[in-house]
Amino acid sequence: MSVIVTDAGFAPAPEREVVGLADLTDQAAVDLTNTDDPAALAGHLDRLSLIRVAFPAFNDGRAFTIARRLREMGYRGQLLALGPVIADQYAMLRRVGFDGAEIPDELAARQPEAQWRFRADWQAHHYQARLRA
Repeated sequence: MSVIVTDAGFAPAPEREVVGLADLTDQAAVDLTNTDDPAALAGHLDRLSLIRVAFPAFNDGRAFTIARRLREMGYRGQLLALGPVIADQYAMLRRVGFDGAEIPDELAARQPEAQWRFRADWQAHHYQARLRA
């Protein structure tokens, strides 16, 4: 099982059908690896309601670029980081376009909801906002 993390806190991940990019036909949800080219979804973005982008490890940041590219391509649906991202990365996840993260239960136990909610005010607490003030 896994946990969905958003600005509102933790919620259990719902059961849903999510396919990989190679298996995408008319499904509404797709998983991308950190090496997939988001341009492959260009003809599908308007009907997708969920895209999850894999973080195989917290120190692999390629999914940040994928998320940004998907938003620049016009994707408006739910975009989740999938895997062992850490609470310290939450603000950056939100800044590049992720709506939240889907993390393993074990990680949620080690980094409880309070640690993630502390970073939920991500728009007000970044260096650029402080420089502009």
